[in-house]
Amino acid sequence: MSVKWKIFFYILIFAVAMIVLLWLFQIVFLNDFYQAIKKNEIQKTAQTISQNIDNENVETLIDQIGDRFDVRVEVADMEGNAIYSTDTMPNLPQSELAVVARKTQESGGSKIEILRMEKFENPDYNEQLFNGNNIPPRGMSGFETLIYSQIVTPEDGTPILLVLTSRITPVDATVDTLRVQLVYITIILLGCALFLAFVISKWISRPIVKINKGAKKLARAEYDVHFDDGGYREIAELADTLNYASRELSKVEKLRRELLANISHDLRTPLTMIIGYSEVMRDIPGENSPKNIQIIIDEAKRLTTLVNDAMDISKLQAGTQELNMERFNLTESISNIVARYIKLMEQEGYHISFICERDAYVLGDEVKIGQALCNLINNAINYSGEIKRIIVRQRAENGIVTVSVEDNGEGIAKSQLEYIWDRYYKVDKTHKRVSVGTGLGLSIVKGVLELHHAEYGVESELGKGSVFWFRLPEDTK
Repeated sequence: MSVKWKIFFYILIFAVAMIVLLWLFQIVFLNDFYQAIKKNEIQKTAQTISQNIDNENVETLIDQIGDRFDVRVEVADMEGNAIYSTDTMPNLPQSELAVVARKTQESGGSKIEILRMEKFENPDYNEQLFNGNNIPPRGMSGFETLIYSQIVTPEDGTPILLVLTSRITPVDATVDTLRVQLVYITIILLGCALFLAFVISKWISRPIVKINKGAKKLARAEYDVHFDDGGYREIAELADTLNYASRELSKVEKLRRELLANISHDLRTPLTMIIGYSEVMRDIPGENSPKNIQIIIDEAKRLTTLVNDAMDISKLQAGTQELNMERFNLTESISNIVARYIKLMEQEGYHISFICERDAYVLGDEVKIGQALCNLINNAINYSGEIKRIIVRQRAENGIVTVSVEDNGEGIAKSQLEYIWDRYYKVDKTHKRVSVGTGLGLSIVKGVLELHHAEYGVESELGKGSVFWFRLPEDTK
């Protein structure tokens, strides 16, 4: 079932439940509520009289209460002899008051009953009064009377009987009237509920349906789709999230295409050279020279390096790359790597230097840390510009060892800094064959350093070069 129809039925069920409650309270339980209110009212009235029983103006108070609430109040001794009564209803005989006093005393000092009586002169009244069978069937003629009795002890210590009698107005006619009204009200409310349920469910579900259609387009790689908010917060937040996902997926798709193009180019170049030189050596006499063979070997090594780097990245991203954690001299390791690069690149005019204050030891995989550093130096060589100066620094302070690789190249725009760690991401989109490495270096650096839970980053400005750095905890044991 769709969201629209679920919301529709939920609203409709709620409306029906409200109508059922209305019928229950107005028809089924109306008489019970009315009687409960009358009981509470007569008990409060009796409490007021008992609190003022010693007041010299108590008779005036009793008359006022009788007139105001249409209640007959009788005060009698425990033998049933009347002391005072109002005139709102006929008086109870002395014998009946005596029965009331006895039943009240047996009930613990107070008693409330609802009686249906033919009339006060009924000879069966004494037997019916307070006998536990106080409410005859509704088909019996007569009326219902609420009688509340309470034994009150004034200051003189002589207990007296307080009897309050109030007629209960029949609600049958009211119930019949309400029943007719509620039939019409139910029809009107159900009609309104159906209409509102349909409108509200359609209004709520419309933005969800639109977002669902957009999400299906997104699943078909249509990344230009735009998600509009639906006018309420949750849908607006969902639309913003999906718009963000659409933009990011578009970037990923663009990077994927660039990656495919770059990797195809880097694979094709050494393969083309290997095939070309091999055919030359086969077809042209005298070309089977050590120089040509070395070119084939170099390109094969380059191809192997590219494949190995791609495999390293896959292992790092899959989390299957294991680290050989050990304590080692990071300063010595960096010095050896820089020395190899100096020997390798000085003939091409590169000036590579290493600056450090003291030896520093860290806990990590020496081979992987060395691989990350080599890739940072390779990146610096590729983008060092005409100055060809590269500085590797090591600084140890406050228990942290910071290693940085600085070049004097063109620098990187701030808008591109967050993407340079992606595979084959290039600041200059024109594909150029790198001087050293494979173009996957920074992605490998990222994977290795994240495996070591190391901080890393880059600081760069256009025209001022770049500084790539990472930090490891110093092992001072």
